[in-house]
Amino acid sequence: MALHYNLAKVYAISDNDPDFVHQIVKVFVLDTPIDLDHIKVAIEEKNHQKCFEYAHKIKPSLDLLSLNIALDEVILIELWAKSLGKKKEVIELYRSASERIEKAIKEIKKDFNLKNSKI
Repeated sequence: MALHYNLAKVYAISDNDPDFVHQIVKVFVLDTPIDLDHIKVAIEEKNHQKCFEYAHKIKPSLDLLSLNIALDEVILIELWAKSLGKKKEVIELYRSASERIEKAIKEIKKDFNLKNSKI
């Protein structure tokens, strides 16, 4: 039962095609943790451009899966990167967004019986 994500938009754009939905969630589960790691490293290295690029990259997936609060936080991370903000300003935003996304991924893996990271 989806508590941390919502697939209504995915079903809407797929005309309720379960194979399409499954593919979308698989890509999300595989790619998003890697992108989050890139954001974390970029923040640690104060690489604002890299941080902006990866934050920008994951926004559509967060929107598609209705991870609205995480999406808002990632938008703020993106704005932080664009404004060349100080590291301490963004750390809590990253932690919060990352936790929300990780909860959704864990739930998606359970809901779609995706056991391994290789899926």
